[in-house]
Amino acid sequence: METKANGPITKPALAIQGPTNPMVTPLLTDLYQFTMAYSYWKAGKHNERAVFDLYFRKNPFGGEYTVFAGLEECIRFIANFRLSEEEISFISETLPGSCEEGFCDYLRGIDCTDVEVYAISEGTVVFPKVPLVRVEGPIAVVQLLETPFLNLVNYASLVATNAARHRFVAGKSKMLLEFGLRRAQGPDGALGASKYCYMGGFDATSNVAAGRLFGIPLRGTHSHAFVSSFMSPDEIIDRSLHSSDHSTTCEDFVSLVQTWLSKIQWSKSLTGIFGETNQSELAAFTSYALAFPKNFLALVDTYDVARSGIPNFCAVALALSDLGYKAVGIRLDSGDLAYLSCEARKFFCAIEKEFGVPDFGKMSITASNDLNEETLDALNKQGHEVDAFGIGTYLVTCYAQAALGCVFKLVEINNQPRIKLSEDVSKVSIPCKKRIYRLYGKEGYPLVDIMTGENEPSPKVGERLLCRHPFNESKRAYVVPQRVEELLKCYWPGDSGKVRVELPPLKDIRERCIKQLEQMRPDHMRRLNPTPYKVSVSAKLYDFIHFLWLNEAPVGELQ
Repeated sequence: METKANGPITKPALAIQGPTNPMVTPLLTDLYQFTMAYSYWKAGKHNERAVFDLYFRKNPFGGEYTVFAGLEECIRFIANFRLSEEEISFISETLPGSCEEGFCDYLRGIDCTDVEVYAISEGTVVFPKVPLVRVEGPIAVVQLLETPFLNLVNYASLVATNAARHRFVAGKSKMLLEFGLRRAQGPDGALGASKYCYMGGFDATSNVAAGRLFGIPLRGTHSHAFVSSFMSPDEIIDRSLHSSDHSTTCEDFVSLVQTWLSKIQWSKSLTGIFGETNQSELAAFTSYALAFPKNFLALVDTYDVARSGIPNFCAVALALSDLGYKAVGIRLDSGDLAYLSCEARKFFCAIEKEFGVPDFGKMSITASNDLNEETLDALNKQGHEVDAFGIGTYLVTCYAQAALGCVFKLVEINNQPRIKLSEDVSKVSIPCKKRIYRLYGKEGYPLVDIMTGENEPSPKVGERLLCRHPFNESKRAYVVPQRVEELLKCYWPGDSGKVRVELPPLKDIRERCIKQLEQMRPDHMRRLNPTPYKVSVSAKLYDFIHFLWLNEAPVGELQ
């Protein structure tokens, strides 16, 4: 099919699926995007070529880095951007005053074949003022993309960054589980959190829908309700359990568990630690083990962790071991997590030593209960034996900061650079179409991101380069890069004929994100008083910014 401006959607567009959330349509935007589009159309400006930058002004959570996320959903959105007749009728009725039929005809013809999108790869560590996405195209169409793009990038990047920060505090060796579904801001917030927390370094989610949609590993056990629903072991009807190799069958697994509980109670090394355990809890654990002998992980704090939960778990785990199964471990959801995890580890090690069960002392301990960065940090300082953390509310709601604050600013129209001025220098935009490079030093760490004009020569390895702060003339430094990486890539060429970078699978984006975070200098990553990463412009772009600033700013007059 021949591609024409504002014509049919091209084959490349059809090859990309629509947004994960079907509510992401051209109407998921602010009214003023359509009022501006109508005004552009009335003025005959609607097809003027414009360039917009999407970026943020300040890193979240008091840190000095951000993880870029949401790009795939943006590309899915523009690949399927088309207004239906019902949507056009609604817009016609909604616009203030009278909407001419010609504008409706214009809306019927638009798609994103005239649009080009250049972006930093999803999962990249990014910094303020650097364009994450550059969108080029007819100004009316690109204006309609502004709000959806911001919506798709803002939360995604915020929660991915939150996940990365939790991973940094927890350490590489710990398993992190996203448990936020029930506390998230609605279904879309929950699915987005699961996806982007996985991208940011979490290992699994409890969200079954996210597991199906995005291929994220699923983890989960049982609740306190499951434990308290049992009254006694007599409720268990089917008591038989095959051995792991199916060579034998234990006809009464409940009795085997009771036998092991008695052995533990009379064990010399464990004497006096506990007396009678809660039998309804033991029944629940036994029932769960019969259902999932290969994945037995028990929630042990329904009644009493040390006096009931842990001994009952060990009795069931030892019975499983007799049949060739290896229990997974326990979950703690309340109490002093540091102390209880240490006590549980001591108990497991004592069992291993007393009964000679290999690796029983290495049994996994998972902790949950309203965890966040601060509690993880506190647990590390106290000393603990937790192997995995289940984190929900503070993670998915981004409790520490409500929004990232991305903006979408016009930087060029009809090849003429544009600038947005403000008395607040942090809100002054950086004009013109730009190229972005990351410069690396001798130790392999990124040193600085530099923005240059589109037609400036690229920085070269080993060549001395002056990097300037965009607005502070005294902040400047020479850099001799050992490696140069260009950050913006074409993810949507429209009908320009340029090669499109394919969207990688989520697993690859996650691996990229983890690698990126590992490449950063430690002082940029630390929780307290991190060192700001340097974002700069070339000397030529610096001069042009200030020339345009002086040219556009009105000159005051004193009376």
